[in-house]
Amino acid sequence: MPPRVALESTVIAHGLPYPENVETALRLEAVVRSGGAEPCTIGVLTGAVVAGLTEAQIRHLATAPDVRKLSCRDLPVALARGWDGATTVSATMWVAHRHGIGVFATGGIGGVHRGSGPPGSGSFDVSADLEELARTPVTVVCAGPKAILDLLATREYLETKGVTVVGFGTDEMPAFYSRTSGLPVDVRCDAAAEVAAVVRARRALGLPGAVLVTVPVPEAAEIPADELAPAIEQVHEEARRRGLHSGAVTPFLLARLGELTGGRTLHTNRALLEENARVAAAVALALAAEVPLSPSPLSTRPGSFPPTG
Repeated sequence: MPPRVALESTVIAHGLPYPENVETALRLEAVVRSGGAEPCTIGVLTGAVVAGLTEAQIRHLATAPDVRKLSCRDLPVALARGWDGATTVSATMWVAHRHGIGVFATGGIGGVHRGSGPPGSGSFDVSADLEELARTPVTVVCAGPKAILDLLATREYLETKGVTVVGFGTDEMPAFYSRTSGLPVDVRCDAAAEVAAVVRARRALGLPGAVLVTVPVPEAAEIPADELAPAIEQVHEEARRRGLHSGAVTPFLLARLGELTGGRTLHTNRALLEENARVAAAVALALAAEVPLSPSPLSTRPGSFPPTG
């Protein structure tokens, strides 16, 4: 049986307009299959968590008017009330882990929003994605944090929470629509087998949390950060004037960026989603491959760590 790769459903219900959302969701599944893995798109239908949506179920989430955006905190309510829901990064990670799926491909992760102060300041807005990355041992393949966020604060938060950040073919953490952010990764890996070695080592150490694999958007689809910056500033000001907060902020910002760029961000988003699905399938295959047994990194001679000889 081929290894499975989890895919989220928020991009279907809230991230892309119809019919691009359906086309993209089905295309991502095809990319994963062409890479030798089995796609598993996750969502909630009438109060039941589904790990492996059918095409009909994907089309339903893409077109139904009352699909909720579900983080982990929302899952019990969705199940109790019988909601239809699209899972965010955090909820998809949680469901994937409990179904034994070790690799998850998404677009960009949430993070620390611009202008966020410390808890209790009245402006504290940090995505639940970061906490889930800190505690759930799934390998998440993405294009970095969404460009609308405070990227430096998000990178610092990942470091504080002990999340290993891998740059796939890059020394810098990508910034979603842009290939670089100026912020370093913890390690660069140029092949899926190298990523798998990092994941195995983290598992062997018994560390909690995720390995975050950041993949630059294909160069032909990139929007340079300095070119996008004025539009990002404008949409943040519009969100502030509207008084948006919490889960309402990101969908509004991304939709308005699409409008201001004439749909260019939509093209870039689809390109990076496909690239991430391709890399995730390769990583899943590398993790499924048999490797020679080696001593546990914790089973060492006195005074020797890691093992020597």
